[in-house]
Amino acid sequence: QVQLVESGGGLVQPGGSLRLSCAASGSIFRIDAMGWYRQGPGKQRELVARLTSGGNINYADSVKGRFTISRDNAKNTAYLQMNSLKPEDTAVYYCNAGGRFYSGTFSQDFASWGQGTQVTVSS
Repeated sequence: QVQLVESGGGLVQPGGSLRLSCAASGSIFRIDAMGWYRQGPGKQRELVARLTSGGNINYADSVKGRFTISRDNAKNTAYLQMNSLKPEDTAVYYCNAGGRFYSGTFSQDFASWGQGTQVTVSS
């Protein structure tokens, strides 16, 4: 089907920046939306940012003005630029994508998750 691989996580000081990448691969027919979610310690997974193929973008209120989601359609890759990071941004960040993949002569819906990348904001 479709596999997602995230990269770019790490340890950063408060106020710093990180850029996450999510590369999709496989028998992709089309990707309708790509997004980033996160799960902090003892918390539920929550939406961070989501971008549809039509250009609609949603951000969590907590990251508006600090995070920017973008996508390179030619590379089937999504990015999350995170600026002015705070300790409360510490979490495992997961990439999510949905669309359709080739299945023989037809196409089928897919919804895939990446394995997650750790982001730690600490001094």
